[in-house]
Amino acid sequence: MPELRHGGRILVDQLAIQGCDTVFCVPGESYLAALDGLFEHPSIRTVVSRHEGAAAMMAEAHGKLTGRPGVCFVTRAPGTANACAGLHVAHQDSTPMILFIGQVGRDSLDRGAFQEVDYRRFLGPLTKWVAQIERTERIPEYLSHAWHVAKAGRPGPVALALPEDMLAARAAVADCRPATEVSPKAAAEDLRRVARMLGQSTRPLVVVGGPGWSPETAARVAAFAERLALPVAAALRRQDYVDNRRSCYVGDLGLGLSPALAQRVRDCDLLLVLGSRLGAFTTGGYRLVEVPNPRQRLVQVHASSEEPGRVYRPDLAITASMASFAARLPEIDGIDPTPWRDWSRAARADYERWTEPAETPGAVKLESVLCHLRDVLPEDAIVTNGAGNYSAFVQRYYRYRAYPSQLAPTSGSMGYGLPAAIAAKLAHPRRSVVCFAGDGCFQMTGQELATAMQYGLAIIVIVANNALYGSIRMHQALHYPGRVIASELHNPDFAALARSYGAHAETVTTTEDFPAAFERAIDAGRAALIELRTDPEAISPTQTLRDLDRGPAG
Repeated sequence: MPELRHGGRILVDQLAIQGCDTVFCVPGESYLAALDGLFEHPSIRTVVSRHEGAAAMMAEAHGKLTGRPGVCFVTRAPGTANACAGLHVAHQDSTPMILFIGQVGRDSLDRGAFQEVDYRRFLGPLTKWVAQIERTERIPEYLSHAWHVAKAGRPGPVALALPEDMLAARAAVADCRPATEVSPKAAAEDLRRVARMLGQSTRPLVVVGGPGWSPETAARVAAFAERLALPVAAALRRQDYVDNRRSCYVGDLGLGLSPALAQRVRDCDLLLVLGSRLGAFTTGGYRLVEVPNPRQRLVQVHASSEEPGRVYRPDLAITASMASFAARLPEIDGIDPTPWRDWSRAARADYERWTEPAETPGAVKLESVLCHLRDVLPEDAIVTNGAGNYSAFVQRYYRYRAYPSQLAPTSGSMGYGLPAAIAAKLAHPRRSVVCFAGDGCFQMTGQELATAMQYGLAIIVIVANNALYGSIRMHQALHYPGRVIASELHNPDFAALARSYGAHAETVTTTEDFPAAFERAIDAGRAALIELRTDPEAISPTQTLRDLDRGPAG
């Protein structure tokens, strides 16, 4: 006979069975029984955040790093609304995640009770599945289904609402078993067709991205590309999928796209897309590849059969997990790469030229900072960032050398970098973790420095402070010249703010001072922040504000 347990204990017992080792939360009275369940499971680390949006981003980053659903608990409507930013990141980035939401008691439902929301209607567009558990004895069933849905096909977020009286009630119910891995596999004929299409190509291009990768998968794809001298481009913010030092790597299809790489996408005769959705940034706003019928022959490999054909009609669609497909890449053999060797070499040379630093205005030059970090950081260092023009410098100049080592939102969500860095250091305490943030981006979630200090996480946060919402200021100059509004920032002393949390902090006003400041941040042995006072003129790696404000005829 199963033990009589309250719903919160039943729920957390199921999480433990599924292999959950960390949950992120902002505590709420609506799910006190679940907190009590966590008290009984010291093997599950409970991380208390300062804001639900940051907690959800931490869970999303944890899901990215581990491949298991990141788990987040939030309270009723206000807490859930705050968490939506993290849900949206998980939805757009194809990250497995489960959001548990405290809900009003069942006897108060549909009365407009205190903080009551119909979460099925509220969260439907942001999740793969939303449900509300009405009966305590069904918790194992719902949790098992949620775990499977979050990971299956194109992974993504799931939300489960938990009425507080349901969680507090007791039931004797059997536990679920660990989730079954669903791994669709390519057929032998699919591999033969890929080989035939490669054999007919003279200008192939491989694009890597999407979910379901591992270090083994990344190594197999890189070995395949180098064996056949295939050029490999990374989808937006998936630059760590191939070691950027390898001869096959030719750059990323993201923000501030290299004009040479953009032209190669237009000119290639075969696109072999491994795991990526071919979203807006990866396709240059859907202009590099024509919708719905690409000029290029298109092979798209994706774990979800619903993804190929969503925007682009592929010549060959293969439903397979990246792990299973990569394991069979040696079967694509007997192909002479001679017709495209020069094409691949030229693409690599273009990338190397593109990542040579182009000097920008100001005493602190982000391009030099990034080049220094790519020289001194360990190969397995994890670099995180949110959204803003500062991130274009990270994307262009840093070189990722191990998988996973990049945490950045394809959704373009500000405030992501610091929560992601916290999740990364919790998951990989021995690895160096560096967060890049703009001044506006940092202030979305900067209070999470307190979380880093609470859990003893020696992350390093680099804040590029130009006193602007830089990307907005740039777009105003491009689209509404001479009509600047709402893009200037009056900022705090970021170093003093960080010290108030107990972190090590410094302000850097010249590029020459950065290396020593970074070394001191490492030596501090605790969370550290380095504020870079950057020139607003250095609005992007290739443009100045002055040039933008002059306009095309300037």
